[in-house]
Amino acid sequence: MRIGELSRLTGASPRSLRYYEQLGLITAERRNNGYRDYPDSAVTVVGNIRALLAAGLAMAEIQQVGDCLYAGDLAETEVCDHIIELYERRLAGVEANLADLADVRERLHAELGSLRENRP
Repeated sequence: MRIGELSRLTGASPRSLRYYEQLGLITAERRNNGYRDYPDSAVTVVGNIRALLAAGLAMAEIQQVGDCLYAGDLAETEVCDHIIELYERRLAGVEANLADLADVRERLHAELGSLRENRP
């Protein structure tokens, strides 16, 4: 299938699809006219990539997923342990960031209160 059809079926822009291909996450053969020709399985793979992105994983993390990305629709198949570990690591990072932000918020509230008290 051509890039426009894959884009329409997955909701991913042609630019995103070329990027996924550049990263080696999807592959396409070239037709004689130079157009990309994606296999039908690319629909599932792109869907998995978009689901992982929507869950908050970065492209560098998605590249680490490996063969799990190609095993079928992540929402319908048994998920690889590797994906669960990625989610756990990402969640731990998000929770650490939230704790840091909560600390900054508390300091800002304290400083703001102090500034308001010392106002003429």
